[in-house]
Amino acid sequence: MPGLLRGVARTAVVAGTATAVSNRVSRRQAGRWAQQSEPQQAYQQQAYQQPPPVAAAPPAPAPAPGDEMSTKIEQLKQLGALKAQGLLTEEEFAAEKAKLLA
Repeated sequence: MPGLLRGVARTAVVAGTATAVSNRVSRRQAGRWAQQSEPQQAYQQQAYQQPPPVAAAPPAPAPAPGDEMSTKIEQLKQLGALKAQGLLTEEEFAAEKAKLLA
């Protein structure tokens, strides 16, 4: 009977050691894969986060003297729409608005 217990104990130790080593190897491998994929993920996220370049609005034709105010109001509406769509930042909107009203 002591030989049987010794064999079972040895098997348990070997199996436990094998499991611990396997888990450690798996964790190490997962860590390496994560490190390798981080630069790719950062590049992909950066590519998706950059907003598309905003095209400058074409210059408006010269307005008639009485029509100047309605033209400015229309341009302000267009700027507001661009800002609402996220194509203009708050700073860009403020700069264009100041140019328009100057």
